[in-house]
Amino acid sequence: MRTLVLGGIRSGKSEWAERAIAGAVPSGRPVRYLAPGPCDAADADWARRVAQHRDRRPQHWTTVETRDVAMELARLPDAPTLVDDLGTWLTGTLDHHDAWENGSVAAPVAQVLDAVAAFSSTLVLVSPEVGLTVVPATAAGRRFADELGVLNQRVAALCERVVLVVAGQPVWIKGPQT
Repeated sequence: MRTLVLGGIRSGKSEWAERAIAGAVPSGRPVRYLAPGPCDAADADWARRVAQHRDRRPQHWTTVETRDVAMELARLPDAPTLVDDLGTWLTGTLDHHDAWENGSVAAPVAQVLDAVAAFSSTLVLVSPEVGLTVVPATAAGRRFADELGVLNQRVAALCERVVLVVAGQPVWIKGPQT
């Protein structure tokens, strides 16, 4: 079962995703938590947010900080996995490919989509929902919103379940409510 969990900043999407995958796998079975990108220790607020996420997770979960989500998904396609989040991955990918203005992220996006489609275990993907606010004032902001909106649509098409988390509450978009 593949589940896409969407939501705004501080909507509760990550906590909801953690509870969902914990409830979907047998008690005590390891869960792999893919964190797309290292923690920037120079950014105290970001480091605090990452620490809060890390402290919430059970001790038997494995955290893998990686920029290569597709490779990690393909490496262990039968291990229950939570990816948090695709927006952070996309930001790093746009940076890595110098694609904020003219470059392309089509190839790495296709690799992630292929890995999601081929994944054979429980998979929960977290992503920020875009388009619920004003249009970004900068070209880079608009590029990110456009790319993430398309990525979310393509991932949602591959998932059996899609849920939007608003104020900590799930709003079911697609698939069975469990």
